[in-house]
Amino acid sequence: MASESIVVFAQFQSAVDEGFWHRLSSLKLNKLGIDDSPIPITGFYAPCSHPQVSNHLTLLAESFPSESNEQSSTAATSGGNRNRCPVPGILYNTNTIESFHALDKKSLLKAEAKKIWDDIHTGKAVEDSAVLSRFLLISFADLKKWTFHYWFAFPALVLDPPATLVDLRRASQYFSLEEAKSVSAACNEWRNSSLTADVPFFLVCIDPNSLATVKHIKDWETCQSDGNKLLFGFYDPCHLPNNPGWPLRNFLALISVRWNLKSVRFLCYRENRGFADLGLSLVGEALITVPQGRAAKTGNGLGWRGHQCLPNAVGWEQNKGRQVSRCISLAKSMDPTRLAISAADLNLKLMRWRALPSLNLNALSSMNCLLLGAGTLGCQVARMLMAWGVRKITLVDNGRVSMSNPLRQSLYTLDDCLNGGEYKATAAVKSLGRIFPAVDAEGVVMAIPMPGHPVPSQEEDNVLEDCRRLHDLVDSHDAVFLLTDTRESRWLPTLLCANTNKITITAALGFDSFLVMRHGAGPFSSNDERQRLGCYFCSDVVAPIDSTANRTLDQQCTVTRPGLAPIASALAVELLVGILHHPQGIFADGELANSSNSGSSEQPLGVLPHQIRGSLSQFSQMTLVGHSSNSCTACSSTVVSEYRERGMEFIIQAINHPTYLEDLTGLTELMKSASSFKLDWDNDDDADDDDCIEI
Repeated sequence: MASESIVVFAQFQSAVDEGFWHRLSSLKLNKLGIDDSPIPITGFYAPCSHPQVSNHLTLLAESFPSESNEQSSTAATSGGNRNRCPVPGILYNTNTIESFHALDKKSLLKAEAKKIWDDIHTGKAVEDSAVLSRFLLISFADLKKWTFHYWFAFPALVLDPPATLVDLRRASQYFSLEEAKSVSAACNEWRNSSLTADVPFFLVCIDPNSLATVKHIKDWETCQSDGNKLLFGFYDPCHLPNNPGWPLRNFLALISVRWNLKSVRFLCYRENRGFADLGLSLVGEALITVPQGRAAKTGNGLGWRGHQCLPNAVGWEQNKGRQVSRCISLAKSMDPTRLAISAADLNLKLMRWRALPSLNLNALSSMNCLLLGAGTLGCQVARMLMAWGVRKITLVDNGRVSMSNPLRQSLYTLDDCLNGGEYKATAAVKSLGRIFPAVDAEGVVMAIPMPGHPVPSQEEDNVLEDCRRLHDLVDSHDAVFLLTDTRESRWLPTLLCANTNKITITAALGFDSFLVMRHGAGPFSSNDERQRLGCYFCSDVVAPIDSTANRTLDQQCTVTRPGLAPIASALAVELLVGILHHPQGIFADGELANSSNSGSSEQPLGVLPHQIRGSLSQFSQMTLVGHSSNSCTACSSTVVSEYRERGMEFIIQAINHPTYLEDLTGLTELMKSASSFKLDWDNDDDADDDDCIEI
């Protein structure tokens, strides 16, 4: 160049990998919540490696601090990677789009520039030159739409007056052939060493014999020898032939402040296929001047170089030539299943921000729930479980979808009713998969053996196989919902759950009333002296019998008010969630609403009742507690012990002879005692005693 001109720097360009946004989303939902404190991150760049394309400063998933390094003020970096020179940065992620637009960008930029200025004066920039390129990122993550608004800033100290360029040419034109060969070899050695490959600022020293060496900038004093050529080199991400890259700006400020140089010869180091390319690299000379008037003003002769005199800063990245933020949407690029999972978890993770920080999503997502009955209640419970984050659901039912089902049973459509109707268990699983592709649902078509429904000898093997299959299902699941439409169909599951101490929840419907209850722990589950909570059968004084015989059509069908099932189903699932979050789990005492000793103030989800009984006719709901009965036909120690000793033989006898359970548990004797109890009327004619009854 024949005449001096102001140095025009090519600004850094940013590139954000999709993994960075996914990691930010995960941190925001799972850890940060509404905390908008700045986050240390790391960007990566490398020297330009193509004559027509500049390298970008890139953010990756690993730009965030690793989990083991989250308490540190720096993000995780991988040293020695020639293609990833780490640069420290800071992220300000706001909670609302309004906050994003309202950020004081001038102050933020100035604050980061001050860090660079301080690092120059303290000498940190000499020891760790990467801090000269520190950057700033502001963002807002719209996790409902998977849209991210962001804006980069690469703070650059403004030299005042600007540096002037007296020479800029290709490095191959500046060096002699011998020098060029030696410089290339020295730079390649620097770049191939794991100790220096990612150190972006360096010195190139060429002795009178054209021998070049590359050194750390902290070794500047050792390079001061007569006859040596000294160049300040840096990894230049820019490809332009007439413009040095952005990192040179702060490098010149460091050189001027640290060594008070007025003339600086620099090397814009660029590569081709991983090797030094002096045809693409540039060598230039810049002049830095400080007006005498300004130097006099500071009183120290340093002018803007004084530590207390912070220079102005520039550096907000342009978007297509305009000073505006950028926006990216990942919704279209994401797998639909992955989007569904993220969207489904969004509400639950947002609960943990403020309303329910103790919500244990892992406990919910790992639950394996067994739903006995895929009718009105089963459909609703399955959907409620998915809404709470439960992903493993098994539905058991042997019925088919009929024309009357789809209006009340929310998992079925008219297509499921055609050609005789598809099995409910199968159709329900398909429907759950359409609603939420990530659900792990299984349908089991089988009937549940029931007391009062005698088994012919020729069918006994099939019934026993069903009993064993039900036993295995109960044993392999964490929680069991009893959602069948007859009382006797709940007996065998109740017995099996009591035997294995499973979380068991019953929901039963009347015309305008409902019962939702959790069964107590099994009789042999604990040595705790407290009385166990009762099961569905503990308040009965007769064994379950056939409730479908000799019934009219309205009695055979589950005739209920349509709003009843969703209410009962929701309460049943809420009971499960309450049990999982209670410190005593299945052993928790039954609590009453509005009771002073309910413990609701201690539990984040409130009271954990034993029974909930509701009435739509009165629009009322009450909580009750019932303890286990020693004469219970399903969960008493007598019945469970008999089952453990005799196994399937006991079940067949209980199915074929319902009175056997009454005899076994002592209910027969109890009924006899009750029927022998008499009331004797006093026949005294004394008028004064007319209203007296003697028992």
